[in-house]
Amino acid sequence: MSYGHIVSVTTNIRVTAIVVASALFMQNIDGTVVATALPDMARDMGVPPIHLSSAITSYLVALTVFIPISGWVADRFGAKRVFMWAIAIFTGASALCALSGGLAGLIAARVLQGLGGAMMVPVGRLLLLRRVKREELLSATTWLTMPALVGPLLGPPLGGFLTDTLSWQSVFWINVPVGILGLLLTWRLVPAADPQQPPAPDLTGMALSGVALTAIMIGVETVGRGLLPKGLPELCLAAGLGLFWLTVRHCKRVPDPAIDFSLLRIPTFHAATVAGSLFRIGAGALPFLLPLTLQIGFGLSALHSGIITLASALGSIGMRAVARFTLARFRVRSVLIAGSISFSLMLAACAALTASWPAVAIFTLLLIGGISRALVFATIGALAFADVSQRQLSAATSFQGTAQQLAKAVGVAVAACFMQFTMFLSGRTQAGEADFAAAFLMVAAMVLLSGPMFATLDKDAGAGISESKKTPGKSGVTPSPARDSAPSRP
Repeated sequence: MSYGHIVSVTTNIRVTAIVVASALFMQNIDGTVVATALPDMARDMGVPPIHLSSAITSYLVALTVFIPISGWVADRFGAKRVFMWAIAIFTGASALCALSGGLAGLIAARVLQGLGGAMMVPVGRLLLLRRVKREELLSATTWLTMPALVGPLLGPPLGGFLTDTLSWQSVFWINVPVGILGLLLTWRLVPAADPQQPPAPDLTGMALSGVALTAIMIGVETVGRGLLPKGLPELCLAAGLGLFWLTVRHCKRVPDPAIDFSLLRIPTFHAATVAGSLFRIGAGALPFLLPLTLQIGFGLSALHSGIITLASALGSIGMRAVARFTLARFRVRSVLIAGSISFSLMLAACAALTASWPAVAIFTLLLIGGISRALVFATIGALAFADVSQRQLSAATSFQGTAQQLAKAVGVAVAACFMQFTMFLSGRTQAGEADFAAAFLMVAAMVLLSGPMFATLDKDAGAGISESKKTPGKSGVTPSPARDSAPSRP
């Protein structure tokens, strides 16, 4: 293979990563600007701010429900074509969100937006991962993650500025030009992937998992909040858990299941998915809790809140260099344990926030938490696929995408539910500092649980995911045959 060909392939991979990242940017900026605008949305719609968590969880649940089919659809119709359709649906749904006049219409538009996001992110990741080798995983996933993390960086101040100067509807309109740009870049720059002939989809498994996850999230989102008739939230929870048990049982019995639970037998995938989900619960709750704490608890404006909140994303700016440096000197297991402990301590410290805290102190606290969060995300993003074969890649990206979005939805729902519970115990009708503090402590405890789970990894787990460790003499670890023996793709 000539040097020029190698450079060309590497350049194409980076171009694909950057183009796919434009979709991740749109999705990430959407989540943070919406969270910043929640108090104004609640006032405009005449509902309690805590009830607007449904505007976030409805989107995340739709993502979770539709992601399992994304890998099959990408294989059947071609990843590039599906990716472009997903961007178009997400962009159109964003416009419908802006045009909605009430909570019901907003939730319906967010569900449609979730359908687009469910295809957009995992299929985009699949476009990239099918073109990289094991030692390029960290570099490739970091190219994906870095531009996407600009979304949370710009989202809070941009959302606050738009909400204060224009209206909350404007936070959805900003997706339209980004979506159009993403469509054009994909059309012009991303190589087309030939459609394949995947096995027939597991429609039973998809239906079971979709209904199960929806019922569970409805139960978690509404329990103890008086939004549904008494006893119905608990019934939804019980039915959802029962259906999920049936889902697992079904998927273990069919040859090509909707969710391939056999992937959990791969230690690195298991840790990145299960322990990573606990970590993501805290990461999902933070963008929801922080703007509410600053605006409702402390009385700050949306813009002021957004400027402070962006600190949690600033730590991601140097993440690519930090991840390479750290993983060149420390084991993957050690990095994940330290990162989970650091981020849980930051969340616990947020429970002590009061209106008397200087803005610079809050900013610094969030900055430190943002660094640990970004480092763990980059590491588990590469670790998840380190030992997955090409044959299982579609199933693995769908599984990972489902787990990621479900964890974020659970984070928001658990935080809102726990706040409602503490309000009920104290007899308050409006959330205060004590309720926000209790929610922060709850999600901090859940993140902390991921540390012991990461500790069960083998000491050499994930070795070779960074280019800095690809030389056997340097790491002393032979790359995984599962991935290296897979047929390479041009």
